[in-house]
Amino acid sequence: MTRMADRMGLLVWSEIPVWQAIDWTNPRVLERAKQQLTEMITRDRNRGSIILWSVTNESRATPERNAFTHELVATARALDATRLITAATNQFKRPDQHSIVIDDPLIADLDVFGLNEYVGWYYGAPADLDNFSFTTPYNKPMIVSEFGGEAKAGTHGAASQRWTEEYQEEIYKHQLAALRKVPFLRGIAPWVLKDFRSPHRQLPGIQDGYNRKGLVSETGVRKKAFFVLQQFYRETAAQNTVGNK
Repeated sequence: MTRMADRMGLLVWSEIPVWQAIDWTNPRVLERAKQQLTEMITRDRNRGSIILWSVTNESRATPERNAFTHELVATARALDATRLITAATNQFKRPDQHSIVIDDPLIADLDVFGLNEYVGWYYGAPADLDNFSFTTPYNKPMIVSEFGGEAKAGTHGAASQRWTEEYQEEIYKHQLAALRKVPFLRGIAPWVLKDFRSPHRQLPGIQDGYNRKGLVSETGVRKKAFFVLQQFYRETAAQNTVGNK
């Protein structure tokens, strides 16, 4: 996969599976995480497509987690001092329905931090983003590493009706407009390109064993939100072209 990314000019965020809740106090778990990190970096550090090494994803901030990831960051820097270190966090405070304060102690160790947030899907409504603010006490660049919502291709209704293409489209419209206003944002990674199998997603007639956050269905059908994101990328590319002349 990384060889193909090299050939195609794709940028890769490469991550070990230190995800959510693991036994942070078990030295064998830390040893295994360091082993995976070492193998990943040793294998791919000469790949031109790799731009970020990631040490964890959506892990809850505790002193034990912080000590664990601190060692992983030190290991990554010792193995490759040329690339940026990151992690995806969903640890933030919501003082009100129109703001997020990203305050995860892990960020202090990172070069770039990722934020997984689903305003309009797991909490709030898409329109809440119209007057939304993202702030952080850390002077670090941010990538919104996950955002979006679920829709089954071919299911239509009002923009306020969950699981429809119109609702997912509404999330993307409001999300992208809000993200344009974040001064420390440096990239986005919508979750996710294509619907994928997930045995825990069992809503009958909608999920049926699939995560439906894809912009494209499992059979290749492009949902309405796909075209919202496509237009966003085209406008961004055009602005960058004009700005570089």
